[in-house]
Amino acid sequence: MSEMFGAMGIARLKAGLAAKEFSAAEVAQGALARIAEADQQVHSFLEVTEQMALAAAAQVDKAIAAGTFGEMGILAGVPVAFKDNMNLEGTRTTCSSRMLENYVSPYTATCVEKCLQAGALPMGKLNMDEFAFGSSTETSAFGPTRNPWDLQRVPGGSSGGSAAAVAAGLVCATLGSDTGGSIRQPGAFCGVVGLKPTYGTVSRYGVVAFGSSLDQVGPFTRSVEDAALMMNVLAGRDPLDCTSQPCSADFTANLAEGVRGMRIGVVPEFMEAKGLTDEVRQKVADAIGQVEALGAQLVEIDLPHARAAMSAYYVLGPCEAFSNLARFDSVRYGYCDPGHTDLGSQYDASRAVGFGAEAKRRIMLGSYLLSAGVYDKYYYPAQQVRTLITQDYQQAYEKVDCILTPVAPRTAFKFGEIGDPTEMYLSDMFTISINIAGNGGMSMPVGLGEASGMPVGVQLISPAFHDANMLRVAAALETVYGPAPVAPDFADGKVA
Repeated sequence: MSEMFGAMGIARLKAGLAAKEFSAAEVAQGALARIAEADQQVHSFLEVTEQMALAAAAQVDKAIAAGTFGEMGILAGVPVAFKDNMNLEGTRTTCSSRMLENYVSPYTATCVEKCLQAGALPMGKLNMDEFAFGSSTETSAFGPTRNPWDLQRVPGGSSGGSAAAVAAGLVCATLGSDTGGSIRQPGAFCGVVGLKPTYGTVSRYGVVAFGSSLDQVGPFTRSVEDAALMMNVLAGRDPLDCTSQPCSADFTANLAEGVRGMRIGVVPEFMEAKGLTDEVRQKVADAIGQVEALGAQLVEIDLPHARAAMSAYYVLGPCEAFSNLARFDSVRYGYCDPGHTDLGSQYDASRAVGFGAEAKRRIMLGSYLLSAGVYDKYYYPAQQVRTLITQDYQQAYEKVDCILTPVAPRTAFKFGEIGDPTEMYLSDMFTISINIAGNGGMSMPVGLGEASGMPVGVQLISPAFHDANMLRVAAALETVYGPAPVAPDFADGKVA
């Protein structure tokens, strides 16, 4: 049974390293051994970067021996792993697609590079829905990831591997990406903290794009403090990403301030939404009561255009996906089907084989929506709806400091339980509007559902570039619910 270094919080792990209770090499070796023995059941990793982790650990141990450990970055000696749409030089970046199965990154994404510069031990690349198209990690070309709380259930998606690796205690933190809920929904399904910062807070350079105006990178952790520490590493302007913004605030600064005096918005329409299960509604209502008991003022707000968010998203998202995936043409990037004598048949066959069903569905939809005569009917009105949704949030934040809602309408479902793509899309019904508006949003666990026994999360939504607001509320709630535990079947070194 390997040491559970991956289940430690960042502060505890660094304190142990500073006190020489264990070495960074022992942390790396322990985490690698734990991944080897436990991930056979979960399948959160697509590639384990053993040599990179050991090399990084050697640098940390060298600093400890020289007495300069305190001068290293926030993540010195901390095991971290990355969603497989993030480039890391020398590793495969497949986006869980046959199209990129053999693609080896020639460079490193800025978000990954920042973690490495902060001293993180890079443990590997994590499974996901193909090209981030999905809400269950069932569309991965390399097999699904399983939820550590119940291996018969999905971990959510598209960042399912990132959430599951933290929930199983394999690593301290992971990075995911969120286009319509792909950090927050798997965070809720796996019972961990998942944070999508305001659009532009974290560089997207080197992250394979799904929807360029919607995508944002963020962390998964087991505590709010660890999420804030990860944001201190990730946030900031990147000259390689023109959409990134200068955001150098200390995200840990107000975690201990509590919520007394804060105005917390609740959306009655969300709590009465069709499809919201009783167990999720009850847990969210309990969290709302806890926030009020902690001294916050509850304010009912209306987001009148939020009900149109799903429709707008499934116009905007596929259009951007169609544009971004056009580069995978078998000539410049991606799988090349052999034996063709003309470019057209090679192109068609390569994309037919390289892309999975959901990727094809979104490419076809985006192609149609951007075609002549259709663009003005759908795409332009969707952009108008986007403006209205953004204005709704702006008006709401004139009344409140943070908004609390459900994350997903239900807890994690069983594999194969949802076969209808439209029903699957509804998994993101509470999260999509935040990506459309660009605000920050996060999920944190608030216990287990009474009927399913699976984790339930609540969503906290902050004004744009005021993500510290939601972290402050989350930290206060964490005093009630505690930090996220490792899934029981994987706690204390067990293997399901």
